[in-house]
This record gives sequence, C-alpha cells and structure tokens, in this order.
Amino acid sequence: MVFVFPKREIHGGTGKREREKSKKNLVDFSASTNPFPPRFSWNCDPSCLAYYPDDTYFELKKRISQTFHRPFEEICVGNGSIEIIRVFCQVALKGTKKTFFTDTPTFGEYELSARLSGAKRTNSDKADVAFICNPNNPTGILHRKQDLLQTLKKVKSHEGLLFCDEAFIELSDPSQTLADVTDPNLFVLHSLTKSFAIPGIRFGYGFGDPSLIDKIEISRPPWSVNAFAEAFALEAFQHMDQLSQSRAAIATERERLATGITALGLHCHPSSVNFILVDCGRDVTPLCTALLRHDILVRNCTSFGLPSCIRVAVRTPEENRLLLEALSACTH
Repeated sequence: MVFVFPKREIHGGTGKREREKSKKNLVDFSASTNPFPPRFSWNCDPSCLAYYPDDTYFELKKRISQTFHRPFEEICVGNGSIEIIRVFCQVALKGTKKTFFTDTPTFGEYELSARLSGAKRTNSDKADVAFICNPNNPTGILHRKQDLLQTLKKVKSHEGLLFCDEAFIELSDPSQTLADVTDPNLFVLHSLTKSFAIPGIRFGYGFGDPSLIDKIEISRPPWSVNAFAEAFALEAFQHMDQLSQSRAAIATERERLATGITALGLHCHPSSVNFILVDCGRDVTPLCTALLRHDILVRNCTSFGLPSCIRVAVRTPEENRLLLEALSACTH
C-alpha cells in the first residue's frame, strides 16, 4: 500500500545543528528572535520535577488572563505555537471535505497541519479555515487591525474560522492585535518564543471561543507544557511592558541593517518586525553556502517559493556588522 504523505516543512533556526556539524561558532540570522529581550531572574524549583504539571494550567492561564484581559475558558496553551496549530487543525478541520486557505508566501506549518488533518486548499471566500500571519513571515508585512476585522467579517459570512497567528506582533505593533477581539469565528495564536528569545523552552498560547478552546485542550497531549516552560512563562508575562524597549531598539537596528544591505545593491522589502526579506536577484543557494564559510547562517527562502530571496534576522549592532561584512565579501 502506498501512502501519499506531505513532506516535513523546512524552517530556519538551524543554528544548533549547523554548529554541531561544522564545529564552528556560527551567527544564526535564520532564527528571528528578539535580539534585545527583557532580562529578569526566574527559577524552576527542582521539586516541581517530581510531579506532573497541572494539566489545566490554572495558575498559568490566570496569569495570561490578567495580562490580556481574557477569561480563563478562552485561553489554551501548548508546547510551542506549532503544537497549537496542529491541534487546532485536528479540531477545526476534522471531518470530510474540509477546506482551508492561506496567502503565499507565508509560514508553511498552516498548510502542512491542515493537510495532515485531511483538508484541501480552496479560495478565501469558501474556506472552512482561513490562516493569516500578522506580521507575515517571511515578508514582514503588518496588516492593520481594521483590515483584519473586515477579513473576519468576510470569513464569518460563509461560517468559516479566521486563524490569526500573531507570533511576532509584540515585536512589531501590539496595538494591531486581535487578542482583545472576542468572536466565535476567530482564533488568535501567540508565542513567547520570538518576544523573549527562548525557542528552546517551547511555549505557545491562544485565544478563542470557549467551545473551540475546550476541544483544543481535550485534543492536545496531556501535560504538554513542562515545568520549566511554565515557570518561565509565569515570570515573563509580568515583563510584557518591557517589550516596548525591544521594539524601539529593533526599529533602529532594522533601519541601519536595511540601509547597509541596500547599499550592497540588494533589495530589502519593507518590514515592520525583527527580520528583513532580501531579494538578491538570483538563486541564493550559492550565496547561503558562501555566507556559511563566513560563519553566517541566513534563511534560504526557496522553501517559501522565493528562490531569489533570503530572510535575515535583525540582531545586535555588532552581529549586524558581521552580516554586512560577510554579504559584501560574498556579493562582490
């Protein structure tokens, strides 16, 4: 018997694997995390490891509720935002003849998770679930809240669900979030990974209608948020206001980095967040290989359907200088 099965999605953030393979201290511009995260002390009492986590995550959801002013029953949590995407699709796209829509280019996990649930792609005015990434990955485009509310209205007109992934919103413009919008046809996904630069912890959370949240919480694996992730998240939610300083620093470095890249004859797409999509005007695979020889890892956007583009994270001033020097050496 032959099974038709989708391929695994290609992602950035491969710095650990590349460092282990090359035995070199690479600078990872393929992972778009906050280069200026809030700094605070936190700890996980080792005694917590002797017990299963509270699978209702009562204290954690209470902290999220206080931060975002959403009721406990409208909040779900998971082992990273991708687990929530997968579980959401299992719930919302379960059954025969379910359909989904995503814009392109965008984060590939929406389509993969939808197809794993048996759904098929269709156009936006018919889909059972429409996925949108705001700001979008890899383009950095930020959709305005009013525009998204109009999109939600269109999705509701045919009884669909709008899934809005706001993983980067805290590093862009949180005033455009839909996290404060309560609507039975809306699900909003958030993550601490990008904002607090902690991809190793794996923690995501989302907001939606209580009936949908209940199904997601039932469907996700029990105890999927471990004790270390829970301890960090409980503290991190008390430092969300400090992200305004991160946004200001990122904006300054983003402008400086884009100016430097443009001066090399490459095209930077306008970005609202902590990464830049760069069009190099040719196949970028040789460039990515050459940059690795300079200990620089960037995101090859061929898997997004953009073979002439790379995505580079906005990092610290010194790291951005290293990227500009390596790009100059590899393009001239």
